[in-house]
Amino acid sequence: MGELDSAVIPDADQAHRNAWRQYWRKVVHFDHGRMQPWVALRNAIGVTLPLAVGVALGVPLGGLAVSAGALQVSYSDGHGPYTQRAKRMLAATLLCALAVVAGGLVGESLVLAVIVPSLWAFAAGLGVCIGLTAESLGVISLVTLIIYAAQPLTPERALLSGLLALGGGLLQTALALMLWPVRRYQPERRALADLYSQLSRAAIVPTGPEGGPPASEQSTAARETLAGLGNDNSLEAGRYWSLLNQAERIRLSLLTVRRLRRRMERDVEVSARVDVVQRFLDVSADVLEQIGQSLSLSETRGEATDRVREKLRQLETLAESLRDEEKKPASAFLSAMTRDARYQMDALLGQLRSAVRSVSETTPAGFEALASRDARQPWPRRITGRLATLRANLTLQSSAFRHAIRMALCLAIGEVVAHQLHRGRSYWLAMTIVLVLKQEFAATFSRGLLRIGGTILGLLLATGLFHFFPPGIAMKVVLVGVFMFLLRWAGAANYGVFTIAVSALIVVMVAFTGVSPKAVILARGEMTCLGGLIALAAYLVWPTWERTRVGQVLAQMLEAYRAYFHAVAEAHRQGDSRNEAELNRVRLAARLARSNMEASADRLRAEPGTRPEQITLLTAMLANSHRFVRAIMALEAVPVGAEPVREEFRDFARDVEKTLELQATALRGEKLAVRDLPDLREDHHRLVRAAKSEIIRYALVNEETDRMTNSLNTLREQVLHWERLQS
Repeated sequence: MGELDSAVIPDADQAHRNAWRQYWRKVVHFDHGRMQPWVALRNAIGVTLPLAVGVALGVPLGGLAVSAGALQVSYSDGHGPYTQRAKRMLAATLLCALAVVAGGLVGESLVLAVIVPSLWAFAAGLGVCIGLTAESLGVISLVTLIIYAAQPLTPERALLSGLLALGGGLLQTALALMLWPVRRYQPERRALADLYSQLSRAAIVPTGPEGGPPASEQSTAARETLAGLGNDNSLEAGRYWSLLNQAERIRLSLLTVRRLRRRMERDVEVSARVDVVQRFLDVSADVLEQIGQSLSLSETRGEATDRVREKLRQLETLAESLRDEEKKPASAFLSAMTRDARYQMDALLGQLRSAVRSVSETTPAGFEALASRDARQPWPRRITGRLATLRANLTLQSSAFRHAIRMALCLAIGEVVAHQLHRGRSYWLAMTIVLVLKQEFAATFSRGLLRIGGTILGLLLATGLFHFFPPGIAMKVVLVGVFMFLLRWAGAANYGVFTIAVSALIVVMVAFTGVSPKAVILARGEMTCLGGLIALAAYLVWPTWERTRVGQVLAQMLEAYRAYFHAVAEAHRQGDSRNEAELNRVRLAARLARSNMEASADRLRAEPGTRPEQITLLTAMLANSHRFVRAIMALEAVPVGAEPVREEFRDFARDVEKTLELQATALRGEKLAVRDLPDLREDHHRLVRAAKSEIIRYALVNEETDRMTNSLNTLREQVLHWERLQS
């Protein structure tokens, strides 16, 4: 198997036994990190306030219509950047208002009540290929359309209902943006604080060699958050972009310093030098943690303390002490590692100084505009890009297209069945289909089970409450606020809790229309169970199994790694690393591809029928790909232009790109001919034996290219094994 033995391969039987266990763990998992009490509180106010005003003015139905609009738009609220939050919530407001009008108008005709929601469902299902925001907006507006299609309205009343829903959405949006003028950059500061805090932890406790690069998730989140600044060219916005890019450089430097420290331990003379490097990392972690704490504060003024400045002086002393150690006699290997470590420590110290100044100074003077902004495209280009994505997914080979068709057909069937059974409660069946049916197996079945069980519990809770403790109209308003708070607070942590809260909330809200909860509980429970079963049956009849897609996703990740490696190698070949915009772009694309691959692997593990060998092999392939990308990151941190690039490195880089290209092609189903693969081990041998390799600056390059060779040769054997499993 070549170098396959170097991979970390878990026990196959254990992987098989854990698959369903992991699935059920996800079903009952309670994610405390998603609980946002302040968001839940303002959403509850947005829903309860118009209802209370409507009751006070003697028009409870009008207040209920406004509250319904606020309820739907509340799902688009969150802790993201204010600009992104405003765009998302305003889009939800307009779509929901349009859905109210459309639903009220088509409800008179059974044909239109089936066709219009089905077409809307197809568009909402296809929206998953654009992103989570498009998917969320599609589902929210579709649910609104379904609810209002079940209660036909005259054109005048439909328009009035749409305006009232529009008002509710605008109220909810206003509450979400209320603190924008006084806390304009709070989301950006929070995202950067999380990133720097995670970097602090990575400096002390790094991930294992088979894990992904440190702080990847936080770095991606921070970049997406700052993208919401749009065309903000203020000094404050520039400072946050500077902090993000400094964090990216710090991340690379930390990774490289830790790797150098481990290599220095191989030499018998290392004790003093390794101790200096380790203390440097420990003090750097303290500085990074202080930066994170300063950013988490609401004030934008300088928060750097004398303690941080003292830590920076300690880092300077440690760097100088390693410089002194460098002058002492040592082996060629240890001398090379020491010089590389000292270079990286000097770079890291400069990056930390820059970050501290950026946090502590009231103006970002001295910081240049960052190339990351080039990645923010103007809106016409974003629209054309999304249209191109939609066109590319109009094929049965696309899981998004299959999901759209599945949702449209299920909704059409559900609408017909519901109209035949309970005309007045039909929206419960169709709404359940929309909320349960997802693109992948695990989410569909977990949400289906939780939706059915949670809805029944929520109905029993609310109905029992009305039966034993019949509330007055004021208490109903209070209950709406309580259930809404639970829905947006604890419901965000677990879908089962969400369904209990939303079911109870709807029972209480419908009670304002004069309908007794006890009179409709059986119909609602029946509709929910039937809708969930239709969605689950549809997925079983025409599934989109992750095991048929995972090879394509893995190929996309290898192609993204190829582009990242090409940019880094090109910088070395040209002796110029100033193209920071391109490096940022390909690094982010590689990180996104890796996140998609890890999510795909998680879905595959939860699918029934997945062979243990597939799970085992895919886990090993991910581990090797992590090793490869970490080596690229370390290579990116090697100083460019210090010495001329060796011709042997050019040959090695070309063959690495060819290897990745061929492996990606094989994962897409084409036969991989081993004779076509370059001999990377021979390339690396020539690189190490090159005439100029005695120059100590090349030591780190030799080490990282060796890791690349090992990981890609191992991956070659694994891809061949994957081909055999798929055949």
